[in-house]
Amino acid sequence: MEEAIKGAVLGGVIGIVLVVLEYLMLSKDAKERAVKLHRKPELDDVARLRIKTIARFAFVLPLLFGAGFWLIWG
Repeated sequence: MEEAIKGAVLGGVIGIVLVVLEYLMLSKDAKERAVKLHRKPELDDVARLRIKTIARFAFVLPLLFGAGFWLIWG
């Protein structure tokens, strides 16, 4: 059981990092596009959908990592 917890924690950390990096990349892109078009920087619908998709994946990732660690090392 201890290995499953280690895997879940690792999966959670990786999931959080993925969401943060995706958000930072998309917000940087939105700022560059806003400067180019002389508008206020905001995320478009596609960027919001990408963040939601990555967040859903990050929610499931700890379960998958926990199960994988439990099966391999448990």
